[in-house]
Amino acid sequence: MIVERVIVIGGGIAGAAVALALRKAGFGVAVYEAGTDGAEDIGAFLTLASNGMRALAQIDASDAVTAIGFPLTTMRVLDGSGAELARAPLGEAGDPLLRFRCLRRGHLNAALQAEAVRRGISVRHGARLTSFEDGPAGVTAHFSDGSTASGDLLVGADGLRSTVRQRIAPDVLPRHAGQQVFYGYADGAAPAGDDPGGITMVRGSGAAFGYAVSPAGETSWFARVAGDALPAAEIAGATPARWRELLVPLLRADATPAADIVAASGDRVMVTNASELPLGTPWRSGRTLVIGDAAHAASPATGQGASMALEDAVVLAKALRDAPGTDTALALYEALRRPRVEHNVTVSGRISRGGPSPARDGRGAPGARPGEDELIRHLDWDTPIWTGSVPGG
Repeated sequence: MIVERVIVIGGGIAGAAVALALRKAGFGVAVYEAGTDGAEDIGAFLTLASNGMRALAQIDASDAVTAIGFPLTTMRVLDGSGAELARAPLGEAGDPLLRFRCLRRGHLNAALQAEAVRRGISVRHGARLTSFEDGPAGVTAHFSDGSTASGDLLVGADGLRSTVRQRIAPDVLPRHAGQQVFYGYADGAAPAGDDPGGITMVRGSGAAFGYAVSPAGETSWFARVAGDALPAAEIAGATPARWRELLVPLLRADATPAADIVAASGDRVMVTNASELPLGTPWRSGRTLVIGDAAHAASPATGQGASMALEDAVVLAKALRDAPGTDTALALYEALRRPRVEHNVTVSGRISRGGPSPARDGRGAPGARPGEDELIRHLDWDTPIWTGSVPGG
């Protein structure tokens, strides 16, 4: 199987990034996104860790992303009494290209899609995948409007509820990771003395809370609360006021800024359930492969979901570029990525369920500073990723 043209299903972070990486590696690529514009899921915010920023730098997308959001260079930890337990530099704070970054998910999607279009990559919106045919001569995707697209490889970057994964592994379903996750924004609610460029994590008695203040004074915050999954109808039907009513009393039990920040958030409050995919989820079959959350969605407890997806994009493009044959390239990709991303799923899940985090084991612990020589080699665009055999093969 020789790859010349790649169909990417999903124009979110993973899809747009893998399109950029594949184009840089010399492949033809087109992106098909079910949403109707470039700002899918605009409400929630995220942090890109230094490893994610490193991946963006390798596909020449740093400028597109540093033009939005704001950098984070320090982290402090408070206990429920408001006492400071720790303060430290965050990630690769000394390198402007690798600093953590706080930004809205939809803004990141739009920036990466715009960069893809600028480089001549086709990004088609309103293209909802319904099925695909995978055969010896190629793969053909079918969309809800009756159109089709054909290529040599189909990459599913279509998120937690991936249509592509449902075809590869129909018995695999997302599962609840033990927490409800609230997000919101507040103006002028940051405590006096909080400087932009820092993120504060609060170990509260009833919730894990975190917030960061932008240079303009807007506070982005999250709260993770242990509990059963909220019904989809309740998430869709409840008002922001309802979420504040649930969350503020829980946070008032502690002497931290958390309750006041949430109370000042007005209608800018949203909630979701923490979800994850089981370890060992199949990623590929024939000419199809899933990446990002479609392959290894994790609870947001480590804040590594987006960064892991960006790593996926670079490693996949390099594997297809360097390995002798597509089957070998996909096996190499999986061998290199599965230990790292499944470690992240494990750590995130244990944190969400209130259990201890496993000891770091040399496989690239999520949330760690990306100084591991192995990770840097995998991401460095000019360093070949093929060493003559598939690890563990």
